Amino acid sequence: MKKIESNLAPAAVGPYSQAIDTGNLVFLSGQLGIDRQTGTMVDGLEAQTHQAFRNIQYVLAEAGLTLANIAKVTVFLNDIQDFSKVNEIYASYFEQPYPARSAFQVAALPMNGLVEIEVIASKE
Repeated sequence: MKKIESNLAPAAVGPYSQAIDTGNLVFLSGQLGIDRQTGTMVDGLEAQTHQAFRNIQYVLAEAGLTLANIAKVTVFLNDIQDFSKVNEIYASYFEQPYPARSAFQVAALPMNGLVEIEVIASKE
């Protein structure tokens, strides 16, 4: 296994890696709407969703991948009522065939985030 790290995405704040490359798959840890330059959460659901996708793109790029390589997405929402808005933004990042996806409401996210997104990407 190989650790993948991007200087453009927020650094891991605990004992985990931004991503792990297992050979055929790259597993990304959940990305929040944190701006690496400021180290703070951006404001609002839409901004956090877009920032999470930018962070995902930064980490994928370190592995030589793009959003088109994503096979599975898990979306964690602070409020399931935000699902349709996040879904609208989500759709702007992908084309057919869309990745498999799950979405859940959770009790809380780190740094009072509103959305966290984790992905599994294929190198094939």
